[in-house]
Amino acid sequence: MSHQFTRAIVRPPSANFADGLTTVSLGVPDVTRALAQWNAYVEALSACGLLIETLREQPAYPDATFVEDTAVIVPGLAVFTRPGAASRAGEVTTMREAITRAIDATRDIVGPGTLDGGDVCEHGTHLYIGISHRTNEDGARQLAEHVATVGFTASTIDIRGIDAILHLKSGLVSIDDNLLVAIDELAAHPALGRESVLRVSAREAYAANCVRVNDRVLIAAGFPLFTSELRRLGFDPLVLSIPCTRHRARPLCLRNRPHWLHSGLSRRINCVGASAVVRARNRSQNQRRRGSGHCAASLP
Repeated sequence: MSHQFTRAIVRPPSANFADGLTTVSLGVPDVTRALAQWNAYVEALSACGLLIETLREQPAYPDATFVEDTAVIVPGLAVFTRPGAASRAGEVTTMREAITRAIDATRDIVGPGTLDGGDVCEHGTHLYIGISHRTNEDGARQLAEHVATVGFTASTIDIRGIDAILHLKSGLVSIDDNLLVAIDELAAHPALGRESVLRVSAREAYAANCVRVNDRVLIAAGFPLFTSELRRLGFDPLVLSIPCTRHRARPLCLRNRPHWLHSGLSRRINCVGASAVVRARNRSQNQRRRGSGHCAASLP
């Protein structure tokens, strides 16, 4: 199961969180509210059975709470990204320190390639890579070549014409190795032709911004149709009472995924404040955890 984790690495939003990047004009984010949402997200991860490693705030990088974007981790390999926004490049350095404590084999995306972790949807042993305003074709090609060395395949989906999302995983999420959740604009995409896809209705499109953590699916409150459908399919939703404000390039609800460490084999909830999860194969007892900003990192 590619959704089984034991640890999460998180980073709280800093006091200057409101200075981060944005693609919309909905006002200045409320940092106090953002921190409260982040805390609720971390509590939910803990309730899912994860051990939490919390990294220090990074005021030099207001977007650093979104740790997911700094690395892509699959069993046996961590690939450090080259963020599409130049102002975020320094975030990778600090996440590297945390992740390499848990994973020995690493690779890097190098220029002219760019890659944000939020554009990478892991589905079983396949990666869907979004070609976006942050991730380019060269970055996607490099990632595909790196993960092929550990048995993963990859394909791309161009999302540059979808105004509703900045990153692929805001509209496409794996909640089971045999089931994807997708917004209308992606549900019928030719790249997903052979996949089982749970389409999210247009009026609840933000519900696609969810994340599977062990036996739960974390979702934001306010989407009764999607929540009921998950239950009908046998999933156990964990609904977070986090208002879906979307002041940032990524929403302040469930968009911040962690870097996970898989509990065996090998996001969004998108919450304000990210965590990173590292997926580690059966590591020896003396191998330690690493983490990043999305949500969490897990080790066996």
